[in-house]
Amino acid sequence: MLTRLRATAAVAVVAGLLGPVGAAGAAPEEDILDQLKRIPGLTVLSEGPPPTPDHRYFVLGYTQPVDHRQPHGATFQQRFQLVHKSADRPMILHTTGYNLYPTSFRSEPTQLVDGNQISVEHRFFPPSQPEPANWDNLTVWQAATDHHRLVAALKPLYPKKWLSSGASKGGMASIYHSRFYPLDVDGVVAYVAPNDHINDEDSAYDRFFATVGTDACRAALADLQVEAFKRRPELVALLTEYAAKYGWTYDKIVGSVDKAFEKSAMMLGWAFWQYFGQTECGKVPATSVTTEQIYEYINATVNFGSFADQNLGQMTPYYFHAMTELGWPQPQFAHLRGYLKYPDSSTVYSNVPGELHRPHRPGPMLDMDQWVRTQSQRILFINGQNDPWGAERFTPSQHDSHSYTAPGATHGARISSSPAATASRRPTLCGAGPTSGSSQRASSPRSTRTSWTSFERRFRSDPSLLVGAFLPRPESTHEAVFLALGGVSQDKQSVTTRRNVVTNI
Repeated sequence: MLTRLRATAAVAVVAGLLGPVGAAGAAPEEDILDQLKRIPGLTVLSEGPPPTPDHRYFVLGYTQPVDHRQPHGATFQQRFQLVHKSADRPMILHTTGYNLYPTSFRSEPTQLVDGNQISVEHRFFPPSQPEPANWDNLTVWQAATDHHRLVAALKPLYPKKWLSSGASKGGMASIYHSRFYPLDVDGVVAYVAPNDHINDEDSAYDRFFATVGTDACRAALADLQVEAFKRRPELVALLTEYAAKYGWTYDKIVGSVDKAFEKSAMMLGWAFWQYFGQTECGKVPATSVTTEQIYEYINATVNFGSFADQNLGQMTPYYFHAMTELGWPQPQFAHLRGYLKYPDSSTVYSNVPGELHRPHRPGPMLDMDQWVRTQSQRILFINGQNDPWGAERFTPSQHDSHSYTAPGATHGARISSSPAATASRRPTLCGAGPTSGSSQRASSPRSTRTSWTSFERRFRSDPSLLVGAFLPRPESTHEAVFLALGGVSQDKQSVTTRRNVVTNI
């Protein structure tokens, strides 16, 4: 979830993260490794290559209760990464929502504030999984409390401002953490975080797929899906051949190669808009191409292997949590209705082993939605205009919280690199725009670009004007940190890994 920062266009603000520099002549700072080793419950697992020469990079473990309601009961080791710059810099709590990344990296907010970063593996993602695993302890509150305990353990070493941030399910985790522990961080930057707060009401996704992109692009994708189902026997035979070649099996979770084909072909449109978007419409094959070409295109877009036991098993914590609390999108796929053989293909239950099936509990997401709308503070939402997950998104409160939509961006929407972004609520910064109104409908790109161009000009002439616009006023105003709104990929995970979570359907 990162890289390719370009300073362009519109700006919002994260000011107040930077405090005064240390006093001259201060005693040499103790080595960070020695300080880490003294934290109770923390284990230094390794030190490795940092993302830049100015940083140090550690993989750490922290002892967490399996059930925070029983703090003296069973425990497990939760992995997290630390990218250390200096105790005098801000700290970014990066909530992955999934496994740890395999190498060191700096998320976009960390780069913008030139700060430190901890990136946390979500509970129940191996190896941060209790043994034996009581899956009923995988809840938003338990995970938020994991993050709270890590903040409490590390704040004595990093006393400056803290932000939390994450993308997709990681962005959701940042919001959930602030719901239960609002004093832990000074602000939240949540990227492309879906909000399926009424799980049975999914008409927003149908409206999205009826309007996203151009008519021609939508028609080309729909026609290719129908053609794939017409050639179902040949494509299932090809999938069977490739499954044998790559060691994919489908009998334990999905149930069969035929059902894996159905789920993959059904999700073609979703995966296309999530990862590729309008600029790739010209590459959608015509219905006259060979069966092998259709197979290759669906595989390159969705990845047939993502529904294999080997990959779904790794993603069980995600699908289980979607089933029990987070919710899942379930579009109608009306143009495919006559071709679908399996009633549960579009439900999250078909991605979860049968012995782990649980009923959905609507309460946590209804509570979260209400809190974000009415009580949350200092949350910045970044969404992509053409991201299907953005069909159901959070509505920011009136308490210094704002939501931005990057034009044309997909599920990789990020802060930098877009010429302009539309805002559902624009902060009153240097007279840049009103704060009234909280509609999720984006304002005019033309008027937004004009407003933010004027705002950026004033920022560059006097950065101190921006201080306190998003976070509390800092002790000194000689530095301000800005976020340029936009939309290219913030996803650092490999293509294979991220396509394993094309959707929680």
